[in-house]
Amino acid sequence: MTLAGRVASELEQMPPSSAVSLQVGVDYYLDAIRAVVDIFSSKRDVDVIYITATISYQAIVDILKALEIDASKVHFVDCISHTMMGASMEGSQVLFVESPTMLENIMLKTEYLMRKSTAKEKLVLIDSVNTLAIHNSNYVLSEFLHIFVSSLRSKNVNTLILTVIEHTTPELNNMVNLVSDSVIRVKEEEEGQR
Repeated sequence: MTLAGRVASELEQMPPSSAVSLQVGVDYYLDAIRAVVDIFSSKRDVDVIYITATISYQAIVDILKALEIDASKVHFVDCISHTMMGASMEGSQVLFVESPTMLENIMLKTEYLMRKSTAKEKLVLIDSVNTLAIHNSNYVLSEFLHIFVSSLRSKNVNTLILTVIEHTTPELNNMVNLVSDSVIRVKEEEEGQR
């Protein structure tokens, strides 16, 4: 089984309305994205709301196209493009937040996309909490994660909180673990472990 296949299989075991810490090694980032956006979501007909704070939504869409992954059921809340490129960006599958510090706007835009979706099952992917931690204090980010994940749980929406293993801190891991039900590590040498 491929690494992406293994991750998708672990995602299949998520109970409804759960939050999962998706810990990804830098070299396996694309495997994790393929597992979520391609294998898992297409198999279960899930709408993915992809909150991106690290890479612009356009770069992610370009990567998905290059990998021949259908992104039609992926909607983005982009927190980084406005900061990097200004307000000239646009797209039919994306809502922009002016800065990764505007956490309330992230919640509001996600809520809007969830209401707009007609899919029975929805998944929110936060990519990545490492970047949100650069732009927000630990206290503010911790409060955001608790409120956001609780809100998503109450709506029976699964949440994936992506952290990049090489760029994380013990404080950030603890913060994510407090709101997560389980952990999936995406790193080749640890294949098969949770």
